[in-house]
Amino acid sequence: MRPLGVEIRGEFPILDQQVHGKPLVYLDNAATTQKPRRVIEALSRYYERDNSNVHRGLHELSNRATAQYEEARERVARFLGAPSAETIVFTRGTTEGINLVANSWGARSIGQGDHILLTEMEHHSNIVPWQLLAERTGARIEWAPVTGDEGMLDMEVVREKLARRPKLFAFVHISNSLGTINPAAELCALARESGVTTLVDAAQSAGHMFLDVREMGCDFLAFSGHKLCGPTGIGGLYGRADLLEGMPPWQGGGEMISRVGFDGTAFKAPPHRFEAGTPDIAGAIGLGVAVDYVDELGRARIFDHDAGLAREAYERLGSIPGMRLLGPRQARAGLVSFALDGVHAHDVVSLANEEGIALRGGHHCTQPLMRKLGLASSARASFYFYNTPGEVDRLVETVGQIEKFFRR
Repeated sequence: MRPLGVEIRGEFPILDQQVHGKPLVYLDNAATTQKPRRVIEALSRYYERDNSNVHRGLHELSNRATAQYEEARERVARFLGAPSAETIVFTRGTTEGINLVANSWGARSIGQGDHILLTEMEHHSNIVPWQLLAERTGARIEWAPVTGDEGMLDMEVVREKLARRPKLFAFVHISNSLGTINPAAELCALARESGVTTLVDAAQSAGHMFLDVREMGCDFLAFSGHKLCGPTGIGGLYGRADLLEGMPPWQGGGEMISRVGFDGTAFKAPPHRFEAGTPDIAGAIGLGVAVDYVDELGRARIFDHDAGLAREAYERLGSIPGMRLLGPRQARAGLVSFALDGVHAHDVVSLANEEGIALRGGHHCTQPLMRKLGLASSARASFYFYNTPGEVDRLVETVGQIEKFFRR
C-alpha cells in the first residue's frame, strides 16, 4: 500500500517550489486541493486527442468524448455509493448543486408558511440559496445552534426542530471553519422519522472520508471536484431517483430536451434534464481520474492521516499565548482554525506567507457563525494526504514567531 505524506509529494508538481525563498507549505486544502500529475495529464490528453462535444455527434471524437464523460459519471456514482449513474448530475460544484435543488425541488416543494432548517455552521453556499427561496415563497428559515467554540450541534435542539416537520433540513457534513464532523447518518435518520427531506453539503468530506449515500440515508448530497484533487468548475449532485424524476428543469437550452416545438418542449429524464448546454467535459473526465486516485490511496487512510496532522497542530498551537482554537478538540477533521488575541487573521496569513506557508484568513464564507462567536475572522490551516509532520512543525514555529512579534 502506498504511503502518504512525503513519499507521495512527487506526484504533485506544484508542491516542488519555493515561496519567498522557502519550500512551499501548502495548508489551504479546505479552499482547494492540488492536482496530481495524472489528473493534469488526463486534461491534456482530452484536449490533445479527444476534444469534441458530447452526445450530439456520430464521429469518432464525439463518441470517445461521450464515452469518457459518461464513464466519469459511473465512476462518481460508485465513489458516492449511489444506486445508479442516473442519480448523479454534473454541476460546477457544491454551490451550483445546492442552487439546483433550491430552484427546482425547492420551488416546487416549499411555499408560504413552510420552514427550512439549517445549522449555524453553514457555508454561505448552503445559506444564501435558501434565503433567496424563502424570500420568493414566503417560507422561513430556522437555525440549529452550535455550542460555542467547541463547534458541536446541539442535538437536543435539532431533534425538537425536526419534530416540527420542516420541509427541508440542509446541513454541512464537515464544517470548513470548525472542523466539526456532523453525524450525517444520524441526522438523516432523525429527519426521515419526521418526513423531512435532507440535503448534505459534502464539500469538505467527499475527498477526506468514506461516503455512501445509501448508508447515510440522505435525499440530496452535493460536492466539489476541486476539493478532492479534481479540476475546478466541476462537481456533482446526488439526488434520490424519485425526487430527481419529479423535479422540473432549472436551466433551459440544448442537451436537456427530447423535443422542442413551437407549441412547447419535452425534457429528457434525469440527470440530463439538469445539464443544459455544453458541459465541462474535460472537467468531468478529470474528476473521474481524481476519484480513482483518491480511492487508490484509500479514504479511510486519508482521513486518519489528515485528522492526525490536525490533532497535532491543534494541541501544539494551543500552547501559544493568546491562542483561541475553534472546533472540537477530539474527533475533528483535518483542519484547524484559530485566532490570536489582538492580531487580525490577515496579518497572520500575510506573515506566514513570507515564510512560504499558505494559510487562509477571513470569515471562510461563514459570517453568521463568526458573528455568533464574536470574531471578525480566523486563520485556518487545512491538511491533505500530501502534507507532513514536518509541515506542522513549520506552522507551529511560524505562528509562535508571529505571536511574539505582535506581543513586542
